[in-house]
Amino acid sequence: MPGNTELPDIGLSIDVDGIQTNYHECGEGDPVILLHGSGPGVTAWQNWRGILPKLGETHRVLALDIVGFGFSQLPEGEKPGIKLWTRHLAGFIEALGLDRVTLVGNSFGGALALGMMAFHSDKVRSLILMGTPAGEFEQTRGLADSRSFEPSMDAMRAMMKAFPYDPSIVTDEAVAARLRVAEIASGKETIHKLQPDAGQAPEGPRIVKGIPLEQLEAIDAPTLILHGREDKMIPLHVAVRMHEHLKRSEMHVYGQCGHWVQLEREDQFLDQIRAFLRCN
Repeated sequence: MPGNTELPDIGLSIDVDGIQTNYHECGEGDPVILLHGSGPGVTAWQNWRGILPKLGETHRVLALDIVGFGFSQLPEGEKPGIKLWTRHLAGFIEALGLDRVTLVGNSFGGALALGMMAFHSDKVRSLILMGTPAGEFEQTRGLADSRSFEPSMDAMRAMMKAFPYDPSIVTDEAVAARLRVAEIASGKETIHKLQPDAGQAPEGPRIVKGIPLEQLEAIDAPTLILHGREDKMIPLHVAVRMHEHLKRSEMHVYGQCGHWVQLEREDQFLDQIRAFLRCN
């Protein structure tokens, strides 16, 4: 849990192959790692603060800032990309002496979880994916706004209100907390790596490229897919297509729900993943 009352996003710290890694931990039992999404001001704490203590009642739960985001700084000379991110996560698992873990990935975190199956599948027991990009799809307005973000209360409020179905859940306190992190640790270079820029396809739509669909077919880990029907960041059809290619997946779609399943449907989210974890 947070070790810094002034900035609760800063928790524990561990050296992972030279990367000073910020993380939070709660509970005992089988290990579950929570992987945050992308975007300005994102941290593990911003994504998972409500889930950590509750899931920690039954499991050992860890949530880290992936290198290049939050308070796990990108080392000098390193460029963000899937090989670095998966290497960092695999190193984190090893540094904590964990065996096979369940990965719970939100958006970018879901894509990272899928990437682990390509590079470090021996460390993964099962997957839980929410709002996860896979295959190729046209960049949504919400993703484009994240790429072009410049810090201010108004800009942060507008960006955050595009995530949930009901924008009233975005409080002034939440906006200020995320802006405070964005002003310290923007993660801009990492976000730009994830998003196509305006010059990529000047005469057509910009295309986001997730893990190729044919690679999904090789994944044998049990997988739970959770998705908001009204997700404005990662359209529902992307999740359905992913479900069709993952041979051991099951899927649940939440109506009147956007990109933040774990915040918008917290109780149902916890029920779903606890049931999945009991069986896997």
